[in-house]
Amino acid sequence: MPVDADPADLAGEGDGDTESALPINELFHSLQGEGRLAGVPSVFVRTSGCNLRCWFCDSYHTSWEPSHAWLDLDEIVAEVERFAADHVVLTGGEPLLHEESVALLDRLDAAGYHTTVETNGTVYRDAAIDLASVSPKLASSTPVADLVAEGTPRPDGEPVDAAAAERHEADRLDLAALARLVEDYDTQLKFVVTGPDDLDEIDRLVDRVRDAASATVADTDVLLMPEGTTRETLDENRGTVAELALDRGYRYTPRLHVDLWNDAPGT
Repeated sequence: MPVDADPADLAGEGDGDTESALPINELFHSLQGEGRLAGVPSVFVRTSGCNLRCWFCDSYHTSWEPSHAWLDLDEIVAEVERFAADHVVLTGGEPLLHEESVALLDRLDAAGYHTTVETNGTVYRDAAIDLASVSPKLASSTPVADLVAEGTPRPDGEPVDAAAAERHEADRLDLAALARLVEDYDTQLKFVVTGPDDLDEIDRLVDRVRDAASATVADTDVLLMPEGTTRETLDENRGTVAELALDRGYRYTPRLHVDLWNDAPGT
């Protein structure tokens, strides 16, 4: 169920009551494409709005140019119940930006669903989360000046603006939020890898999280995922990333939705 609306409504400027609603970009049934539960039939609830601006974002319609419709929690739960799946993935954008995500997760938990929350790790919420799929953003995610100068486009084809790059770089890591997520939830740390140069930074960040958190972060809790939103790009990158995972003792994760459907909307 793709949905669309004026992005200005994301700030609650629409006519409707948004106190018990969420800005939903799409809600659909598919296979989980990434992480420990890859291949599991799942209902995806994708919220709109993100505090970051990764240059390789595969959901620009929730971040660079957010589009959505406001759905109240009753509507969301009723739509989830239409599908034959007991796993719900709350994703975005950054779903934990929205306070009502907590209420939605409570409703889903009470209904017996297993929930995964896909988050960039910059926001902590006390919520009914069965698996926190945390994807901290590396320096390579920032649309830095040289990329802007080279005309590297946003995912929607428009030029990257320098102000967005500066905000992204300032906000992309929150060690305190990362530590709390690791401590309070079953967590996988999932990194988008653009190449071998990312691995030293990943190692350092994993060590920082281990130092900051009281919970154990095993090497097998660290997942490496090749960057790419097309089959062709994944074909170029997956072998390198798999070798890097083997070398470090980390876990490799596929992107099944790209392999199967080339990252088409609703997959």
